[in-house]
Amino acid sequence: MARHLITSAIPYINGIKHLGNLIGSQLPADLYARYLRQRGHEVLFLCATDEHGTPAELAAAKAGKPVADYCAEMHIVQADIARGFRLSFDHFGRSSSPQNHALTQHFAGRLADQDLIREVSEKQVYSNADGRFLPDRYIEGTCPNCGYDKARGDQCENCTKQLDPTDLIEPRSAISGSTDLEVRETKHLYLKQSGMRGQLNDWIDSKADWPILTTSIARKWLNDGDGLRDRGITRDLDWGIPVRKGTEDWPGMEGKVFYVWFDAPIEYIACAGEWAQANDLTDSDWQRWWRTDMGADDVRYTQFMGKDNVPFHTLSFPATILGSGEPWKLVDYIKSFNYLNYDGGQFSTSQGRGVFMDQALDILPADYWRWWLLSHAPESSDSEFTWENFQSATNKDLADVLGNFVSRVTKFCRSKFDETVPESGTFGPEETTLIETLTTRIRVYEAHMEAMEVRKSAAELRAIWVAGNEYLQTVAPWSTFKTDPHRAAAQIRLALNLIRVYAVLSAPFIPDAAAAMLAGMQTDDDSWPDDVPAALEALKPGHAFTVPEVLFAKITDEQLGEWQARFSGTRD
Repeated sequence: MARHLITSAIPYINGIKHLGNLIGSQLPADLYARYLRQRGHEVLFLCATDEHGTPAELAAAKAGKPVADYCAEMHIVQADIARGFRLSFDHFGRSSSPQNHALTQHFAGRLADQDLIREVSEKQVYSNADGRFLPDRYIEGTCPNCGYDKARGDQCENCTKQLDPTDLIEPRSAISGSTDLEVRETKHLYLKQSGMRGQLNDWIDSKADWPILTTSIARKWLNDGDGLRDRGITRDLDWGIPVRKGTEDWPGMEGKVFYVWFDAPIEYIACAGEWAQANDLTDSDWQRWWRTDMGADDVRYTQFMGKDNVPFHTLSFPATILGSGEPWKLVDYIKSFNYLNYDGGQFSTSQGRGVFMDQALDILPADYWRWWLLSHAPESSDSEFTWENFQSATNKDLADVLGNFVSRVTKFCRSKFDETVPESGTFGPEETTLIETLTTRIRVYEAHMEAMEVRKSAAELRAIWVAGNEYLQTVAPWSTFKTDPHRAAAQIRLALNLIRVYAVLSAPFIPDAAAAMLAGMQTDDDSWPDDVPAALEALKPGHAFTVPEVLFAKITDEQLGEWQARFSGTRD
């Protein structure tokens, strides 16, 4: 048994996230965490809401609420939605927690002690119309690198180039749209990460197993002539973590807060402290996951995120950890994803385009969405959600393949042998062939899951479902029963046991359906099929079962048309 620390990129507090956000980090992280738990590993799966910065302030102002109250309310909303999608976080924390305040200030103090922070008097953009300094991400303009006309002042999300607001062509306030901007002088703290280029390069070089998407983005930023620049880690804002040097005041930094991209990754660590406190555990209980001097040497740490978050997690956050000079755990593997687009365009929280997580759950249960998103995960390239594809995949994979198998097997057995596993003779050549096929495919499925190859795992799981259907069609127990009831009983006994195996294998993808299959088989035996022949004998003759309700209803053309019209690209 190994120990696995898993984090997914923490979502901004400013509203409910869309399906692209879900598949970009949280959902594949949950898939991996569920699988590892099934295989007997010790897992700590952490996530949180990212609550600081201008996005929170503006969203609160729009809602007419104090920012602290708004964040508290939206944390509850996002936590409820996460539960709705069956995301199995061990803790869903908050970056505004006391733990993150203390730890962020601690890291800043350590970095200062290591001479990795410098004070800079600089000129920043001030919006006269808004009456405030504008944080980088709330200045928009045209990217000088690729020409994208909605680039932000910190990064172009189109080409991922790191920017400063003054780099933008025709800059404007993202708050009011005003171009009445001027440059004023202010003082800020900068992390001297440029001096850590060699250390970061050696660290990235050691990660030969990382996905190409992750390493290509990291190296692009690292090797770009101005990619690894010193980064400002403070802002002129009211809401955030006050700038302190550990527990001491920081002269000249009064009234300033830490930049959200400095404190948000630190929340991964602080979240473990929140988890410990919520479960009446000690500091050593969470530190054994995060400090190598407390036992974290044997922890495998995996992060999940969209490609736009890769630079901060491969450069700035590691620079913070390495620069502290303390024995904190560094990430071992970063699983990054491309974008999921929506029906010919992009999902966009700011523009309200696409299906959002709460809306999705209003339409259909979580398993429908989990299956489609994971089986179409944007791993090697961007992928696209279309309603036609969603309908087709749902109806074919979930209803026709898996659901139909469960329904046919249980209903046939009930009609011919009652609701118990029938007595029967030995298996024949067809059963031997199926067992060999399943053994091979389950081992391949395991390999894909362990490698975090999400789409390949889904494809292999579907192939395992198909193998059962093909067996059923070949042996046709409904026909065999007419001439050889004992042989038909053997066939249906294997098929009933296969339902239990399907439930176990499918649980990381579709946990509710898996639970329904196990409940129908009246068993809590969710042991992994390491020994496939033995697994297909787990439910003994005489074991009672019930016919489950329909696992998956087909999506009709009428529903499809209604949803296409309802979600035409904007959110009310």
